[in-house]
Amino acid sequence: MIDTAIASLTSGGAYALLGVGLVLTYRMTGVLNFAHAVVGAFGTYTAIVAFEAGVGYGAAMILGVAVAALLSGGIGVVMARWFAEEATIVRSTVTIAIFLGVLVVGFRLFGDTPRVVPALLPGVRLEVGTVTLTGSTLLSVGGVAVLAGAVAWFLAKTRTGIVLRAVSERPTTARLLGVPLRTLVVAVWAVSGAVAGAAVTIIAPTRTNDYASLAILILPALAAALLGGFQRVGATIVAGFGIALVELMGARIPAVARYRTVVPFLVILAALLWMQRKEVWDEAR
Repeated sequence: MIDTAIASLTSGGAYALLGVGLVLTYRMTGVLNFAHAVVGAFGTYTAIVAFEAGVGYGAAMILGVAVAALLSGGIGVVMARWFAEEATIVRSTVTIAIFLGVLVVGFRLFGDTPRVVPALLPGVRLEVGTVTLTGSTLLSVGGVAVLAGAVAWFLAKTRTGIVLRAVSERPTTARLLGVPLRTLVVAVWAVSGAVAGAAVTIIAPTRTNDYASLAILILPALAAALLGGFQRVGATIVAGFGIALVELMGARIPAVARYRTVVPFLVILAALLWMQRKEVWDEAR
């Protein structure tokens, strides 16, 4: 069991990073960003293409994260300019359309053939029992720790973080008080995109590396963020690691291995049913 848990850390860290990115966007802008993972996939594939064209690996990875940040920042411009006053459900629905658009553009640019993604920090290894922690695993877990601490500090200890939380709830009031709403919103989206690009790049060497499979990483990210109520960073991180652990355990049972990819769907369904229990029980009484 311990070996399985250690082996799931790379995927769990990536799920947690993506989930925290969703929580970050939701708490600071009031948008549930369904395009989060596909933006990360676009950045990762940009890095792969650049690497195949002869760009150094480190420079290519940085380029991919930067492209994801710029793309997400562009989405933030759209949201801040044309949808700032819309309800949360409308803004979140817009990101579904953006998800489909980025997915189609990615297919046109990159095709649907899996690409080889070199492992990050291939020379770094740490032996823990019978399991070897790779550089990707250490980056994944370390990235989660750093991001979680940074988000918690930013939201609780800085004036900008407090302002952003207010913006997500009362954008019109914030604008009337002179808050640079558009700039802050775009910055949040850009940071979220960079996190997505880094997370997908970390997990890509361990997955089937076609563009669609990486884009669908939004499902475990959504499941993790949902279990955290789209508010609690710590709960989202625990959920991300937990989902990865359940997936890996299922993969090691021959009878259920082919169905392990439905784990995020089951988590989302169970979480939604649990969240609705009080309303149903109240009506029954």
